[in-house]
Amino acid sequence: MSSPKPKAPRLPDAVARRLRDVVGRDALLSEPADCWPYGYDNSRRQALPQAVAFVGNAEQVAAVISLCNEHRIPVAARGLGTGTTGATVPERDGIVLAFERMNRILDIDPANRLARVEPGVVNEQLQRAVAEHGFFWPPDPTSASVCTVGGNLAYNSAGPRAVKYGTPRENTLGLSAVTGAGEPIRTGVMTTKGVVGYDLTRLIIGSEGTLALITEATLKLTPLAEAKRTLRATYRDIHSAAAAVAAIMAQPVTPCALEFMDAAAIDMVRRFSDLRVPGETGALLMIEVDGPADCVAAAAAAVGAASRNDGLLELSVAADQAEVNALWRTRKALSPALRHVAPKKINEDVVVPVSRMAEFIDGLDRLSRDMAIRIVNFGHAGNGNIHVNLLVNPDDAHEMARAEHCLSAVFDLVVALGGTLSGEHGVGLEKRDFVARELDPAALRLMRGIKHQFDPNGILNPGKGLPPEG
Repeated sequence: MSSPKPKAPRLPDAVARRLRDVVGRDALLSEPADCWPYGYDNSRRQALPQAVAFVGNAEQVAAVISLCNEHRIPVAARGLGTGTTGATVPERDGIVLAFERMNRILDIDPANRLARVEPGVVNEQLQRAVAEHGFFWPPDPTSASVCTVGGNLAYNSAGPRAVKYGTPRENTLGLSAVTGAGEPIRTGVMTTKGVVGYDLTRLIIGSEGTLALITEATLKLTPLAEAKRTLRATYRDIHSAAAAVAAIMAQPVTPCALEFMDAAAIDMVRRFSDLRVPGETGALLMIEVDGPADCVAAAAAAVGAASRNDGLLELSVAADQAEVNALWRTRKALSPALRHVAPKKINEDVVVPVSRMAEFIDGLDRLSRDMAIRIVNFGHAGNGNIHVNLLVNPDDAHEMARAEHCLSAVFDLVVALGGTLSGEHGVGLEKRDFVARELDPAALRLMRGIKHQFDPNGILNPGKGLPPEG
């Protein structure tokens, strides 16, 4: 006889009434069937919240947080749920604060090169709006068409352009936010210089909703480049490609994208696409440079020269958009190929020093052989941000057990090489228990103290980001 299913969590009636008073009857979900879609992200984790509250302005955010703080109700902030680490998965006895209705672009100020936006604005929507004024916001995650600016800020998600233009931390001037005590705060400045007080803006960015919930962001815009050149370089092995990356990053012209695929990734694409690269290719770089129209050809030539070494097999430069599309065909074919082979793969984004990238890939090859786990690697080579994909079947218990050991060894290797466990996907729940391998006890104590100052009752995304004490 099967045991009865646990009852779905329910908010106390008095709390539910007060929440409805704050956000409105049509902005609060409490039925389990309605709440389930807001209980998961792009990880394998899911939990049923007691309720989902759709906030429409900063005042509502402060009121909801104050109410939850009063009743010690955990709160998970959510944009569109594209994260991969479980950071937006709620507590079973908590609520989800959904920001998808706070999606206004409040101001675009070309004279001061800034934009003010609410957190629910989709990245691609912002890019289109500021492009009309001749600007862009540098962070460009692969999920730009479906991820929000608030999510980008929560994870410090950047994408390929970070190699030249930086992450959200370098491209955000200030924030409005609400702390875990329900107190509205304003951080940062409206100018590109400012040193008054501690830098709370950069502290909140990347904190995954554990310190304060962002209600408005002042973003630093960058003028669109006049021209762009795209190159593709293929190499005999990873060591030649890694040497080229180091050489490219050591010369004066910084590419706006420097992407990497290893031999396993190339082999994967070869099965599903017309690769159009030399058969002996063991590693591939996609390179883009941008700048003034009368300078971009010289910039491309300089980067192309730096990419040449004894292991180079072929260097292609696109002459027009059709050739640009052709050169990117290999990279764009990778994700569909991975989804076809392992739709529930484990995808970790780690970072190692550029000079040790080849050593890292060699180590991953050894782990793949020793633990019988297929590993495919690609990513943002210019800053050593490698996406490590373990192609596993979650329904195979033995394979998943090996994968757990393999992933632990991957993280040990990253730390041993002087790297970090996450470049832009965050920590959430998936990497939380590995954080102490990178951070020392004194640093963790300081971070827990900061968490307590912002969120004295621990209601904001509890259990995420930092490992439990003890």
